[in-house]
Amino acid sequence: MISRATLFTHPGGDTVQVKKTAQYLNKLDGITVTIKTVNEKIDFSQYDLMHLFNISRPADLLGIIKKANLPYVLSTIYIDYSEAEKNHHSKFRFYLNRVFNPDQVEYIKTVARILKKQDTLTEKGYLLKGQKKSIVEIIKKAKMLLPNSENEYKRLVKAYGCENKYKVIPNAIDIEVFKNIETEDVEDTYKDAIISVGQITPVKNHLNLIRALNNSKYKVFIIGSPSSNAKSYFEKCKELAAENITFIPYVEQEKLAGIYSKAKVHALASWFETTGLVSLEASYMGCNIVITDRGDQKEYFNEYAYYCDPISPASILEAVENAFNTDYNDKLKTKIEENFTWQHTANKTLEAYKQVLLPKA
Repeated sequence: MISRATLFTHPGGDTVQVKKTAQYLNKLDGITVTIKTVNEKIDFSQYDLMHLFNISRPADLLGIIKKANLPYVLSTIYIDYSEAEKNHHSKFRFYLNRVFNPDQVEYIKTVARILKKQDTLTEKGYLLKGQKKSIVEIIKKAKMLLPNSENEYKRLVKAYGCENKYKVIPNAIDIEVFKNIETEDVEDTYKDAIISVGQITPVKNHLNLIRALNNSKYKVFIIGSPSSNAKSYFEKCKELAAENITFIPYVEQEKLAGIYSKAKVHALASWFETTGLVSLEASYMGCNIVITDRGDQKEYFNEYAYYCDPISPASILEAVENAFNTDYNDKLKTKIEENFTWQHTANKTLEAYKQVLLPKA
């Protein structure tokens, strides 16, 4: 498994997906999986197949594909950043998105990260091809695409105009971590609170969540640390927040599970989500969840979530109120146990590997 250079230094949802998929694949017979980042030296002769991640980071992937000369599958994790960019708090980013299309904006951001040495340019050809042509090339050469939902694959085809074999591999949670959590030691401060867990970045839309819940009757806890490129955004969030909103730095998963169990609602009003791993975790532990109506989450949560329009604080507040005033539905927990565990994900991933490596005669 190969992913971005900053997979561990700047962890995100993809970090969890890579680590947990590998962990549970290695529990299965007849397979050995190792995790690498694009900036590592890799002896490709040891491997039969590459599993790449993040189609939105083609500068990371092109050189690896060229060096390895191995068949590969690709977990696309295709996030649409366009609305987040158009509503960015930075005036420069706001105007940038009025001049350039989404792929051009991502290209500019990628080059900026490379110049800052935050990203690794694995293939100079990316600079000439640009974002869109690079993505199309990676899609076409893949043996199979592994989106997290049917809708993600449809969005990808619509955006880039090319199809390929694909198999939906759902995102998941580690229910073993959450089954036997001790919750007695968790502070009652979180009882019946509204919580929002995750890295603090503009795409998560904390500013509108804060606008929606400022000076409301709810206790609100925003739990997470800012990404390296979102320090100014974090400061803006703190400046805007009223006294009923508290910021808590990153919390380890074991303690986080206890917080979920005490809280009433988990709100993730992002500009876009493919899955929302924290929403899966929170809902498994008994929270009603408020989520964005943008992205692919309806395939995971269907009628069991409270959807909001991320551009509207009024819509966010209405969804929170509805979630707060409704009893939790245990059917969602059952659905997660049956469909969205890492063991289930690993089994489906192995099926995909076999389809690529052991095609029918």
